[in-house]
Amino acid sequence: MHSLKCFNKADIIKILAVAVLVFIILSAIYVGTNHPSEGPPSVVKPTTLLVVGSTTLLPVIDVLANHYMMEHSNVDIRISGGGSGVGVIAVTSGTANIGMLSRPLKPSEKEGHNLREYVIGRDGIAIINHPSNGVSALTLAQVRDIYQGKITNWKEIGGTDTDIVIIGRDSVSGTREFFTEFVLNNENATKTMQELNSNGAVQKSVSQTPGAIGYVSLEYVDHTVKALIIDDVSPSVATVIDGTYKITRPLILITNGEPTGLAKSFLEFILSDVGQKIISDNGFVPIA
Repeated sequence: MHSLKCFNKADIIKILAVAVLVFIILSAIYVGTNHPSEGPPSVVKPTTLLVVGSTTLLPVIDVLANHYMMEHSNVDIRISGGGSGVGVIAVTSGTANIGMLSRPLKPSEKEGHNLREYVIGRDGIAIINHPSNGVSALTLAQVRDIYQGKITNWKEIGGTDTDIVIIGRDSVSGTREFFTEFVLNNENATKTMQELNSNGAVQKSVSQTPGAIGYVSLEYVDHTVKALIIDDVSPSVATVIDGTYKITRPLILITNGEPTGLAKSFLEFILSDVGQKIISDNGFVPIA
C-alpha cells in the first residue's frame, strides 16, 4: 500500500501561490492594456512585457505603464496582481519579466537565482479604523496586542464597548509579511483575523465595519477610513520622508538577471524624473 505524503503549512502555501500564479496568468485577471492577447501569456514577445506581483504596486505600475506605452506605440505592457510572493515565483519561473514586491526579498527567494532588485520608492503602512470610532491614536505596542488577540474590545484602549474586528491580508501578501515582521515581531496574528487579498478589500471592509481595524498602504487612505496616529506621529508622505513615521517599507521591482531590452527601458523610465513624479503623484515616496 502506498503511503500518503504529508504536507506542512509552508508546502501548502507554496502550492497555493503557484496555483494563484497559474490562475492569474491564464485568466488575465488584470491586464494593463486594452489590446487582446495574441498568444499564451507565458510566451513573452519582444515587444511585450509581463509584470506580476504586489497589489500595492499594481495601480501605480499601471499608470507608469500606460504613460510609457503612450510614448512607445509598439509596446504592450501587461500587469497582474496576486501578491509579492506570486511576483517572485513568476519571475523565477520565467513567466514574467518583472516582479513587483512591497517588501524586501527573502534570502530563501534569492537562492539559486540571479535576482536583481530595484527600489523605486517607499511606502508607509497606515493603521486604519472606521471614521466613527472615537479612538484616533495608538502605540505600536497596542497595535501589536490587538493583532495578537490580547486587546479585544475598543473600551480597553479608550473607546466604546465594541468588539474589535481584526482585518489583515492573506498569506502571499507582501504587506502582511512586512506587517508581521515589523509590527508583530515575526509572531503570528490571532486566528480571528480576517484575511483579505488586497489593500482595497481591507479599506472597503474597514469603511463598512464600525468596530474594525486594518492596515493598508498610504495610497488607500481616504475619507472612508481614519488613519490612526501611531506613537504620536500621523502617517503621511511627509512623515515617511522625514523618518518620524516608522511603519515604512521599500517598494521593489525584481528581474531574474540583468534586465535587457524592454524590461531595462521600462525600469529606466520608472527611475527617471518623470517616473518618480508619477510615483509621488500616486501617494508614494520617490527615492530621489
